[in-house]
Amino acid sequence: MKPTSSGPAARTLAASLREEREARGVGLRVLADKLGILPQTLSLWEKGQRLPSVEDVSAILALLRVTGEKRDRIRTLARHAREPNWLASSSSDIPFALTTILNLESTAKAITAWAPLLVPGLLQTPDYIRSIMDSSPVSVEQADKRLQVRLDRQRILGGREPVRYTALIGERALHENFGGPGIMSDQIDHLLDMSERTTISVRIVPTGIGYHPGLIGPFEIYDFDQAPSITAVEHVHSTAFLHEHDQTAGHRRVAKLLSGLALSEEATRALLREAAP
Repeated sequence: MKPTSSGPAARTLAASLREEREARGVGLRVLADKLGILPQTLSLWEKGQRLPSVEDVSAILALLRVTGEKRDRIRTLARHAREPNWLASSSSDIPFALTTILNLESTAKAITAWAPLLVPGLLQTPDYIRSIMDSSPVSVEQADKRLQVRLDRQRILGGREPVRYTALIGERALHENFGGPGIMSDQIDHLLDMSERTTISVRIVPTGIGYHPGLIGPFEIYDFDQAPSITAVEHVHSTAFLHEHDQTAGHRRVAKLLSGLALSEEATRALLREAAP
């Protein structure tokens, strides 16, 4: 069954309801019985194939004893679930932004990423990730969790049906000094290894080529089999998820322009070999 709404807020609401139930070890049938609904209905809500009302969501959260800020944020998702775009703003919303990204990555058939200054997260080595975390205002415990989550996300690039992944990377990312020359060398070697996979395309956009709209900032485009594409635009304390056709079409035009400016895959591999100390 095709989702009632394939928008980012609706996807995040569905994933959040499922995560809260499973985190408490409550069976789907048990919760449905307590709500006085059919298990099939609850299952459709958790899959995003039906949208529950705000009242239904409130009842679920009450039975699961979800309180405080988390309850308020999930209720906000329910109120905005039918809207095409969604802005996960402020640091307190980072977990919901991550929930959305995990859902998009795990269900996409193809992902196109533009990363002008950093190696994209799906292609980062553990040491490269750690060097970023060490320079971020997070605790060691949070850094460890975020590192593990990012490594787990990279599993979509392997397995029996890996996602088709296109990474357009600014040349500047190769010359940053994250963690020292050894870590950067290993990271570049990893990019080279990943670029050899048939389902992964890595292409470098050179520096010094003048202005282009990609300089405005990074983004990812997620394409699906039976749902409209979604674009994610990440900032320091917010991530915008864009679902409207004109929004994604505009970013797709930028990706096409960047692809025209980028080195070929073979020329990119030659540059990576030269850049690795």
